[in-house]
Amino acid sequence: MRPARDAHRVDTTQEFVRAGLRRANYIANERTETAVFLALALDKPLLIEGPAGAGKTEVAKVLAEMLETELIRLQCYEGLDEARALYEWNYQKQLLRLQADEQEGRRWEEISAHLFSREYLLERPLLKAISAPRKVVLLIDEIDKADEEFEAFLLELLSDFQVTVPELGTLRAQQVPAVVLTSNRVRELSEALRRRCLHLFIDFPGAEQERRIVQLKVPGLDEKLAAEAARFVSAVRKQGLKKPPSIAETLDWARALQRLGISELSTDAIKATLGVLLKHEDDRAKVESKAGALTGRAR
Repeated sequence: MRPARDAHRVDTTQEFVRAGLRRANYIANERTETAVFLALALDKPLLIEGPAGAGKTEVAKVLAEMLETELIRLQCYEGLDEARALYEWNYQKQLLRLQADEQEGRRWEEISAHLFSREYLLERPLLKAISAPRKVVLLIDEIDKADEEFEAFLLELLSDFQVTVPELGTLRAQQVPAVVLTSNRVRELSEALRRRCLHLFIDFPGAEQERRIVQLKVPGLDEKLAAEAARFVSAVRKQGLKKPPSIAETLDWARALQRLGISELSTDAIKATLGVLLKHEDDRAKVESKAGALTGRAR
């Protein structure tokens, strides 16, 4: 039996989502606003793909803030298994209970009924999310880094919001969580996973949108400098770098320029601060050699 998706549904509208994103200082386009709204309205997982650092994870954080609820994060990596993602038994606590029960002469049938109960279960992110008494946001971050076997394991959770623990049976969600999956497209995800999700692609923002982000997140920064910095970063991302600067690195760079008292983006200012924006020496050398031309584009 699947959880009742209509029970305790979060009452949301497109305006609620739009206002929530604004309150959280997240500048989004209409496509992102609509995808977030539909994920909530339809109780469907939202798969967000795009380059690293484009703001995918931030959507889940903003969603939790918008719903005034907990964000539960599962960071994916190669070799991630069910034990790390779903649950583990507290073996030390079980052993202590076993020793105490044996000393009291209890039979194994009586002992095992206690040992394999929720009291001895260590909840990992997935089980914690479906066990929560209220709606939470579950972030499955960088799912493309996990193995295909783990991706297949997720299908039951994303279809029916339930998991199976052999000793306890099927555990169903008390409240359907809002699920956000992110992918940097390190590998192609299965069609089975995609079918269970709504899809959103988030690319790096254009220069104008990034200017708005910079001005919003770095209060007091000169408006002209914010515009120059945004255009420069936009030009830098087109240089075929090993690691294009993320939005977070743009903001760090803007704060660095501000702290250094730089009011105009010059070649010298760029060369002095590139270590904030770029984290690979080859990238830095490539951009530094073109600083003059890229600065001209920023004007």
